[in-house]
Amino acid sequence: MGQLFREQNIDTTRVNYFNQPFTIEKLTDLIAKTGLKPFEILRKGEAIAKELNLSKETSDAEIIKAIIEHPNLLQRPIVEVGEKAVLARPIEKALELIK
Repeated sequence: MGQLFREQNIDTTRVNYFNQPFTIEKLTDLIAKTGLKPFEILRKGEAIAKELNLSKETSDAEIIKAIIEHPNLLQRPIVEVGEKAVLARPIEKALELIK
């Protein structure tokens, strides 16, 4: 991702949420900026997701709590620019925010 932004002459700040964990408020705000539901940014194939029985029927609050407790459940990267964010899969989707 860094290379893509360097090619576009865009400065970035990378946040490692394993070292700087999300708060409920920050994660909730970030998800809201994407316009997605918490289930849509969940890595459903992770063993812990299956162990916790996370599904479309699971409440948003429960999914957010699970992601905070198990950060590897969050799909990444998520790119945030101001009041908007995008799940950058593929990474070129991040360019939508800067055009």
